[in-house]
Amino acid sequence: MAARQLSAKKPKDLGYTVRTLLSYMGRHKFLLLAVALLVTVSALANLLGTYMIRPVVNSLQEGGTAALAAGVAATAAIYAVGAACAYGYTQVMVRAAQKVLFDIRRDLFAHLQKLPLRFFDTRRHGDVMSYFTNDVDTISDALNNSFAMAIQSFIQMAGTLVILFLLNWRLSLVVAVCYGVMFWYVRFSGRRSKAYYTRQQASLGDLDGYIEEMVNGQKVVKVFSHEDENLKGFRQKNEALRRAGTGAQSYAATMVPAVVSISYVNYAIVAVLGGIMAMNGTTDLGSLASYLVFVRQAAAPINQFTQQSNFLLAALAGAERVFQVMDQEPETDEGRVELAAQGGRWFWQREDGARTPLRGDVRFEQVDFGYEVGRPILKGISLYAKPGQKIAFVGSTGAGKTTITNLINRFYDVQKGRVTYDGFDVRDIRKASLRRSLGIVLQDTHLFTGTVADNIRFGKLDATQEEVERAARIASADSFIRRLPQGYDTMVTSDGANLSQGQRQLLAIARAAVADPPVLILDEATSSIDTRTEALIEKGMDQLMEGRTVFVIAHRLSTVRNADAILVLDQGRIVERGSHEELLAQKGMYYQLYNGMFELS
Repeated sequence: MAARQLSAKKPKDLGYTVRTLLSYMGRHKFLLLAVALLVTVSALANLLGTYMIRPVVNSLQEGGTAALAAGVAATAAIYAVGAACAYGYTQVMVRAAQKVLFDIRRDLFAHLQKLPLRFFDTRRHGDVMSYFTNDVDTISDALNNSFAMAIQSFIQMAGTLVILFLLNWRLSLVVAVCYGVMFWYVRFSGRRSKAYYTRQQASLGDLDGYIEEMVNGQKVVKVFSHEDENLKGFRQKNEALRRAGTGAQSYAATMVPAVVSISYVNYAIVAVLGGIMAMNGTTDLGSLASYLVFVRQAAAPINQFTQQSNFLLAALAGAERVFQVMDQEPETDEGRVELAAQGGRWFWQREDGARTPLRGDVRFEQVDFGYEVGRPILKGISLYAKPGQKIAFVGSTGAGKTTITNLINRFYDVQKGRVTYDGFDVRDIRKASLRRSLGIVLQDTHLFTGTVADNIRFGKLDATQEEVERAARIASADSFIRRLPQGYDTMVTSDGANLSQGQRQLLAIARAAVADPPVLILDEATSSIDTRTEALIEKGMDQLMEGRTVFVIAHRLSTVRNADAILVLDQGRIVERGSHEELLAQKGMYYQLYNGMFELS
């Protein structure tokens, strides 16, 4: 049963992970070649320094003081060269490792920017952050601590075995057998701990995601007194991480003791057999002394290699998760129509140079869509928004209101039918141009670390201070901003924790206003604003919406009374369309929603 569980958790393609990591290292091959050269010299110096025991001991037997002094001096010089090279490769390796990590982080972040919204909708933010922290950190540990050491250990293992055969091939047969047993056990333990390291990285990402959710939702947690329940959930995930970590370390931790034990047995056997051979005169004392030191030291590079294998296995597990994300298909953009501006007017420009004025005519033609296969959200949706019209969507939660706006800006693509924008299928418009033409104010506002002005300017990065302040006045945010400690230069931190929810939403509206888009999408844009502030915003928004096509999603029906057309959605279908007065006269679902609202108030 345990074997089946382990096999299910093995890396899908370890060879691919290694090749990809090596390709990143290959970008800095000259630095790494310098590391390899310095490591090789350092390892060979250690081997040669140990070999020098043979001539030094033999010079003692022959009584040559000068030869002894020369041998000691030569040994010291050899070890000095080795130490200098060791210092050199550690410094070069630090620089090479940081360059490799810089490339991986850069490419990972750049690729995340290209991934479709679906990727982020199906993952917790903590798990995404874990790619940059835990997973990249394991790669960092391996590059900084293990890469050079693994090369050095391999050279020393191979060099030691070669020298042992040169010194005494008969005794070396025993050593070779013991080497074989050591490597078999290292491979046996490594294969089993590798699966647990993969599971450990996944559990760590899951735990990070859970912690981030609970920290961000502390107000909700405390309101409902769910501290004990959250602690229970944390313990479960922490226990899963403990089991995976224990499994990984249990196998890995046995490697060094096993290698040491085998090396002791090996040394005892070789010492006895070597002593017999020295008494029989089949080997000289210097060769035996040097040979026994090599045998005693033979376990050291193997121990080092097995210790570094823990870092390497964790790094491969982390690298696999990172490269799997980087292998995710990026958001496709087959659009050929781009947005262009001339003389203060917007145009759609095709590949042949032909231009079509941007009017803001948006239409849905028999659109079907579902976030999951077999679970449709929208069914046969057909609607139109003529240029300059204000279209409102109302309906119960889950009716598909926000989904419609997600299809307009191509956060998702329709599965049947099509969405057109000024006669162009939105799939034929380049996504950057499509989204540049749309101003969106979401129900869930998000503010970035920076000044208030910076957050408004996020809608138009080159906006002047005058444009920023004008947008704030349109959104009725100017007065409260000027009352802040540093006004427009007040720092916003922790997603606007130092502002009220209503103030954050006003800044989001100002951000859309400064972009001056031809089409506006307001998704519950006034949901967190009191009725007095809402009245002020509507005056400013009238100016902003003039001559623009506007889509409004609102639960508060008072905000949609002046819409040119109100669309009532129910279970993914449009069941009513008309003006406020027309829908009230029909006494259908809108009539019930409208009157129900006032009954609740």
